[in-house]
Amino acid sequence: MINSLEELEALANTKRCNEQNCQEELRVCVGSSCASLGSENLKEILDAAIKENDISDACRVKAVGCNGLCAKAPLISHCNRATKISILYEEVEEADLDELIQSVLNAAPVTHKHCDITQDFFAAQTKIVLENAGIIDPDDIEDYIAHDGYKTLFETLENKLPNEVIEEIKKSGLRGRGGGGFYTGLKWESVAKVQSEQKYIICNGDEGDPGAFMDRALMEADPHRILEGMALAGYACGADKGYIYVRAEYPIAVEKLTRAIKQAKKLGILGENIAHSNFSFNVEIRLGAGAFVCGEATALITSIEGNRGNPRQKPPHLSDYGLFGQPTVLNNVETLANIVPILKRGAQWFKSIGTASSSGTKVFALTGHIQNSGLVEVAMGTTLRTLIYKIGGGIPHGKKFKAIQTGGPSGGCIPESLLDLEVDYESLKKVGSIMGSGGMIVMDEDANMVELARFFMDFCKSESCGKCTPCRVGTVQLTELLDKFVHKKATKKDLELLQNLSHVVKDTSLCGLGQSAPNPVLSTLKYFENEYLEGISND
Repeated sequence: MINSLEELEALANTKRCNEQNCQEELRVCVGSSCASLGSENLKEILDAAIKENDISDACRVKAVGCNGLCAKAPLISHCNRATKISILYEEVEEADLDELIQSVLNAAPVTHKHCDITQDFFAAQTKIVLENAGIIDPDDIEDYIAHDGYKTLFETLENKLPNEVIEEIKKSGLRGRGGGGFYTGLKWESVAKVQSEQKYIICNGDEGDPGAFMDRALMEADPHRILEGMALAGYACGADKGYIYVRAEYPIAVEKLTRAIKQAKKLGILGENIAHSNFSFNVEIRLGAGAFVCGEATALITSIEGNRGNPRQKPPHLSDYGLFGQPTVLNNVETLANIVPILKRGAQWFKSIGTASSSGTKVFALTGHIQNSGLVEVAMGTTLRTLIYKIGGGIPHGKKFKAIQTGGPSGGCIPESLLDLEVDYESLKKVGSIMGSGGMIVMDEDANMVELARFFMDFCKSESCGKCTPCRVGTVQLTELLDKFVHKKATKKDLELLQNLSHVVKDTSLCGLGQSAPNPVLSTLKYFENEYLEGISND
């Protein structure tokens, strides 16, 4: 049990000393992308080879989370503690492992497996949320503690009042990273002000956007960072209970979080009277069945309560009537992962990154027609051009860029003419898209924008809970209209109807699913109207 900051630091120092005795480290990514290509088997073989060569004292093999470069999976990085040099090896296969072991013994890199795009991919990124990803072992709480994990929680309990924590988060300008962009400090403050014996903190890990995997990777790579953020939120708002709502399709994330909670409880970092304070906090996991609508706050809460995930009218807001009718803070995974660095380094430090209205960084899942697909974290205000060409490596096969879809099914399509757009909440909204949770799908010159709009509308139609008529009926009608354009059987009247109906669904739906479902249609109508005109029959 750890009962004080001094005991926490002692454990951290012990872990650091033990690791420093081992000069070489082979970090094997076991995140979903690499694991799907057999990286866990590669780690087992490396472990056996290290023992066989009797070099366990000089070299250790370590399982780590995703470092972001998913296009080159499976990934193994070789780190030398003395020289601080790290070499990333890409697309590693079992046949390469003997050579990799020899490279450790002879200090000679395996040049043909060396990933040569790391400088371009990582140099333009700013790692805050993902600073531990690819470095720490997500299954080892002591490794997290050795990287200053839980230190911020213990220092906060010892030195700061709850209202001081909230003021720091407010000053930082942190906005919710789940899509809405609401100021986190204001959300916390509204719950803290309510007098109630029971309050809740909910972490939203229900990442449902096609092509999005930011939260999944973070839960797999750094689960303790999320738990620490939740505990700090609980202390600030007066809540002693937290729930992590994560979809069952994320088995590795569920496994890592479950283990992290058990480890934290065992050390007394979660539980009753943490660090001999008056603050107690416990966390449970609730599995979602994969309903996209449960990404909406009230639907998610209804699901945790054991009911069908339908949204409800607001007000009352969650700050007054949330989970089980009690005041509730709901933040997504990435938002909570920002709490520790803000309180550790200060609000002004965080505010200095990004733009005036959107401080800090944002994690994006860069997918589609792009060379370096994967996970990236950049300062708010980074241009789309930088994301696509400098970090993403451009469009494969020498093809031209056509558009980028941001914000998932709720977002919009942005054309080539806006490549120099600085990405933040306001700028994306101005051009007809949204930040969303951070999915970015790149499309080349061959993409059909009408078919894309139809795909997303069909997705929203299938995921609608059916509670309100505009969404239940409107998304079906919009899908049928888009079908006519795809099959070139539409009329000019259909074009007018498509636009008008999109606005009706957007303006009258009950929750965010229906309110944003027409965004891909409206944005493609705005920037690629010619493709809709091509779908109008001349008969």
